Amino acid sequence: MKTILGRRTRILAATTATAGLVLVAGCSSDDDGGSGTKTAAGGVELVKAGQLTTCTHLPYPPFQSEIDGKVQGFDVSLIDLVADDLGVKQEILDTPFENFKTGAFLNSGECDVAAAGMTITEERKKNVDFSDPYFDATQALLVDKDSGITSLADAKAKKVELGAQAQTTGEDYAKSQGFDPVSFESSDAVLNGLRSGQVKAVIIDYPVVQGWLKDKANSDAFKVAEQLNTGEQYGFTVKKGNTKLLAAINKALADAKADGTYKKLYEKWIGPYDASAASASPSASAS
Repeated sequence: MKTILGRRTRILAATTATAGLVLVAGCSSDDDGGSGTKTAAGGVELVKAGQLTTCTHLPYPPFQSEIDGKVQGFDVSLIDLVADDLGVKQEILDTPFENFKTGAFLNSGECDVAAAGMTITEERKKNVDFSDPYFDATQALLVDKDSGITSLADAKAKKVELGAQAQTTGEDYAKSQGFDPVSFESSDAVLNGLRSGQVKAVIIDYPVVQGWLKDKANSDAFKVAEQLNTGEQYGFTVKKGNTKLLAAINKALADAKADGTYKKLYEKWIGPYDASAASASPSASAS
């Protein structure tokens, strides 16, 4: 299996931060970003004073990507609500996706929260605490329109070279179906692999595919051969035992669903509102 994994770390200005991108080699957990306390509203302890530091992995539209020099998306907007409640600003740290499984950047004190369109799984619960689920997700099989591939079973029968994003549930699902997928570092790399002919089909989250197909060049060339209902839900994560921040995240999500903010953001970033996404049952790991 081919694996292409990035090892970059960048701090990026989020929508609530100063315009423009700040690119650095990393961040130090003992740098409080200036004078002031690291204790935010509600007694939430932060790794840096005055900011909620979010680990993510770019790009992953429509959840997080760089648009007009800022990191924007559904995840970014929801975590902005948490930051507002805490009386601080969100700052985003771009990190390799494999760190999200282990909670490495949370445990090292480089980030307060991880937000990366991440599926809640039993394996990941061993290393991090998940928020209540905030999005119901499915996978999609995207193929070239001229490929003749009609389904995942068809792709398997034809021994098609299939791609997926490394360290994701899409990759895990492909393996569970008997594929040895080509692994790509990011969602953009997945699409480029399909576009260049390196692979003939890809499995990736359906909302990401929806975003791609809004571009006419992509919709002219590719199609969804099959939507795969894998029963996944997304959650944000914090370091195990960080109950105060977890409670703040869950409160912000509940308030947003109650006052219509969630629906507004869903329609802005995802598409037509799916009420089931707002009524997902709480995750057992949120403790």
